[in-house]
Amino acid sequence: MHLDTTCKLWLCHDCPTLKAPVQPVMPPVSGSLLERPPPPGPLACGQPAIGRSAAAPDVPAPGPNPTAPAARLPHILPLGDTALTVDFGDVIDPELNRAVLALEQAVAAAELPGVLETVPSYRALMVLYDPTEIGFDPLAARLRALLANPGWVAVRPGTGWIVPVCYAPPFGLDSDELGATLGLGAERLAALHARACYNVYMVGFAPGFTYLGGLDPALAIPRRATPRPEVPAGSVMVGGRQAAIVSVPIPTGWYVLGRTPLLAFDPDRPNPFLFRPGDTVRFRPVPPCEYAALAALPAAELAVLAREPLPCPAS
Repeated sequence: MHLDTTCKLWLCHDCPTLKAPVQPVMPPVSGSLLERPPPPGPLACGQPAIGRSAAAPDVPAPGPNPTAPAARLPHILPLGDTALTVDFGDVIDPELNRAVLALEQAVAAAELPGVLETVPSYRALMVLYDPTEIGFDPLAARLRALLANPGWVAVRPGTGWIVPVCYAPPFGLDSDELGATLGLGAERLAALHARACYNVYMVGFAPGFTYLGGLDPALAIPRRATPRPEVPAGSVMVGGRQAAIVSVPIPTGWYVLGRTPLLAFDPDRPNPFLFRPGDTVRFRPVPPCEYAALAALPAAELAVLAREPLPCPAS
């Protein structure tokens, strides 16, 4: 259950700088994906989490020592009177994101009364609900009960994708600039980008816009000083220490390395969104002639060809 465009509230798309890390609050669940804190890393955005204000007090979670940050369950915070957020931390980390997805799956399996939709992000799960069926306090209590059960941490694997990308001109709009800044040639740039296995952390900002983690540190770079007014759908980009696949034409400060003929968003599909949080992505470099041949295929056929038999072992 996803409300795709809502994710734009959870992460700045073009933060100009990377900020210092903030240690996340971790739950005391033995054997949990969250048992050990993630390694330090930059914040996805310099803004505080939504709802962290005097008007939206934290709901304390039960535990052996609820005043000790390392021994507390994730924060549960109200977002108005029809939604809440379960915050797991403030860093980009694969285990943190897997915990978000695990809780989403647990909420779906529990079929909690009044829950309308869930929206996962890098580090939090938003739960939208009908206040005429359930209020914030009883819903928060039900969620805390789920979190107290060690079984909630199991995550079903997502879909694996092999995404064809043409890195050659005219598709790699920023390859020369990025290569010059990082001291890398065009072939090395493409090779570093294509050799990684990426996690789909979240989908949002624009319909189907796909945020990817797993970028090679050698390709990490601050956003462009001057954003481009528009890049086309299918653009494959890097920015900060993230990668992304563009779903619709957008302005951006990310660097465009290439383009894929795959449609991340297609309103004519039964499910318009190709990628889902929890999926894994590999990029396969293709020459312009193969790109043209793939682009000529029906979108549904191309999507079938891009499915990987088994999801890659993303970290």
